[in-house]
Amino acid sequence: MTVREWLLEGEHKRGRQLSGDGREQAAERSHPWWKVMCLTGVDYFSTLGYQPGIAAVAAGLLSPLATVVLIVLTLAGALPIYRRVAAESPHGQGSLAMLEKLLARWKGKLLVLALLGFAATDFVITITLSAADAAEHAVQNPYVPSWLHGENMLLTLLLIALLGAVFLKGFAEAIGVAVTLVGIYLALNVVVVVDALVHVFTSPHLVVDWKNLLVTQHGSVWAMVGVSLLVFPKLALGLSGFETGVSVMPLVQGGGDDPLRGRIRNTRRLLTTAALVMSAFLITSSFATTVLIPQREFEEGGSASGRALAYVAHEYLGNAFGTVYDASTIAILWFAGASAMAGLLNLVPRYLPRYGMAPSWAAATRPLVIVIAVIAFVITWIFDASVDAQGGAYATGVLVLISSAALAVTLSAWRRGRRVAFAAYALITVVFVYTTVANIVERPDGVKIAAFFILAIIATSLVSRATRSLELRAVDVEFDAAARRILDKAVRSGHVRIIANEPDARNEEEYRDKEQEARENSHLPHDCPPVFLEVTISDASEFESTLHVHGEKRYGYRILRVQSPSIANAIAAILLKIRDETGIRPHVYFGWTEGNPFKFLVRYLFSGDGDVPPVTREVLRRAERDPERRPLVHVG
Repeated sequence: MTVREWLLEGEHKRGRQLSGDGREQAAERSHPWWKVMCLTGVDYFSTLGYQPGIAAVAAGLLSPLATVVLIVLTLAGALPIYRRVAAESPHGQGSLAMLEKLLARWKGKLLVLALLGFAATDFVITITLSAADAAEHAVQNPYVPSWLHGENMLLTLLLIALLGAVFLKGFAEAIGVAVTLVGIYLALNVVVVVDALVHVFTSPHLVVDWKNLLVTQHGSVWAMVGVSLLVFPKLALGLSGFETGVSVMPLVQGGGDDPLRGRIRNTRRLLTTAALVMSAFLITSSFATTVLIPQREFEEGGSASGRALAYVAHEYLGNAFGTVYDASTIAILWFAGASAMAGLLNLVPRYLPRYGMAPSWAAATRPLVIVIAVIAFVITWIFDASVDAQGGAYATGVLVLISSAALAVTLSAWRRGRRVAFAAYALITVVFVYTTVANIVERPDGVKIAAFFILAIIATSLVSRATRSLELRAVDVEFDAAARRILDKAVRSGHVRIIANEPDARNEEEYRDKEQEARENSHLPHDCPPVFLEVTISDASEFESTLHVHGEKRYGYRILRVQSPSIANAIAAILLKIRDETGIRPHVYFGWTEGNPFKFLVRYLFSGDGDVPPVTREVLRRAERDPERRPLVHVG
């Protein structure tokens, strides 16, 4: 097996596995909602490994108050938004697919491409940040050899390389593993947080000292609230996990008389439970660590940097328990990176190949794994494997995705005429947009990385769209009963002669003139009654589609009608399908198109028409290399 064959082995065409309504054609095994919650929880709950420390760096002594603001935004903002997303995309399409439908054609495609850049930022930073935090937990453990102390970069790169190697060999997300990891991790966190709170409340002077410092630094309560509102966007990485929660909906068991409604109900239960559990951990861990840990320990290089709860575990429960906690944290952080990698491997093939905006190898797993791993290496190097430094980039990716979901739900409510719901969702959207902008202004690293991804995606997309434009783009061709009767009659005559007609008035004069032109200029035999083929453009921004060919008779003429993103590609696909099903090599007749060739090229790439005859012939030539089997194209 060559390297190329190995790289492309197991190629999966996710875009082609989607049926017309976006559902996965291959049924996936479903699971109870709480087990699926653990699968999303490896991303969501694992942020406890670094969230309290990052919150302390961002908000200082106000970390608990800023965390309260974050929790309010979680429960009153993100949760209602994604409960609505779950109802409108029960097959796991998520908010990106909602926006794609709400903003039709190129507007929707370009917005999705831009959001894919932020999604890529979210997933890639999840991999690098989780690996960096896992390394931080490892090097700070007292039982780790001294020569590993300070080798965060090396350990982070090794963890990313291990992740890539596992996916190159073949990796399937295992809900059983996620349930075990999340169950152990949350249980250990309960022990750590409860023990920390016990120490806080049995030492009242700690809370008194904290309150006195707050008053000294900020004065009045209103000043504290105001500062908390200003700094809480820096804590927004604690909102991760919602988009993943709706993307795994096909795995959620439905139950009841209506499995789909049951799936929506159980997914909402999943989202609500996860948000409540995470909110409880966020506020208790933030309060306990802020009160118990000296502020200097949260800074870069401090013992609590990126590992506040681990610091508390070692300090108050001993190094043995702390080591168990470290091992659990490292495991769930690594699995969060695996979840992010799997998310990217599903996200890219779901959209880009279907748009024609990715090279053919982008539908294969192994080349994508290599590309993602290399990007993760570079980002780790840029941020020096620092957990705090990557927090802003991670929050940017998370916030943009949530903001896009809020926008999708708001637009959907407006189109459904639900004005009260629209006003509520619009307010939530404004809050998330503000949070996103504030985070970007404060820490622009995330938008810089996302801009790189967006530019790379758009540039690659345009080149790919141009180079792949002459592919046979139809996923399948289906003839209805009337179309098959028309073809059967043509086959009985021993010839299939097709006139490509651009439908205009569709009156008797149009068909008569078109037939006469084909007989005079293209030498269509007089003893062969033609079949007219009319292609109307549906959505030129789509790349692949299933062609549904309908037959009809008008004024005694036999007509095949079809909608397609591209006229030339549709004609070529239909001709090849006729040849394969009938065994007769069809002929197609065109009239010359007059005009600027460059203008026709641009029109073909972006609007699906252009100079149809030569493009049809070239698509046929590429699809069928044998000239003796290739359908014949006549132009006159």
